[in-house]
Amino acid sequence: MKGYGRTPRTMMSLLLLVGTITWIMLVAGCGGGETEVETDPTATGGETEPAVETVPEPIEPEEPMEGAGMGDRDVPDYSTMEPVEYGVEDVFFAFDEYDLDESAMATLARNARILKEHDDVVILVEGHCDERGTVQYNLALGEKRAKAVRDYLISLGVPSNRLRFTSYGESRPFAMGSNERAWAQNRRAHFARP
Repeated sequence: MKGYGRTPRTMMSLLLLVGTITWIMLVAGCGGGETEVETDPTATGGETEPAVETVPEPIEPEEPMEGAGMGDRDVPDYSTMEPVEYGVEDVFFAFDEYDLDESAMATLARNARILKEHDDVVILVEGHCDERGTVQYNLALGEKRAKAVRDYLISLGVPSNRLRFTSYGESRPFAMGSNERAWAQNRRAHFARP
């Protein structure tokens, strides 16, 4: 095979050349722009397909909400929402107690941060009790619970003119049942719109 002229050195050079060309094509194709790379049809031994340019689809602007002006954002009106909808949580009490424990104070600290962010919101603090005790006793206990919560929120910087309180005693239970599980859920201060 003397006339063929392909020595191992020539093959190595050819492979190195093909590898370099491939590397250059890859680097050119990864360059952030829309660079079109054409390939040599003789290098692969076949025909190449024409380059296809991909064009991103246009983004349609969103329709403004009905009643919203051009400069309005989709900002919720917290004064029309229930406090639980924007993160204000109830606090719970031990049996026949109105003192705030550490868990209640931590919850009220989070509530105070939320209420201070939304200065247009007025809150009603409702005092609730479980079914044990007389109606009059539970109304008085519920009022003490609501006042304790209101006073603590004021001490955390929530303006007093934004806080109302009332007592429902045992008349509006959250959980039905005559067991400790239901009673624990009913001994609470609940937050509502006045």
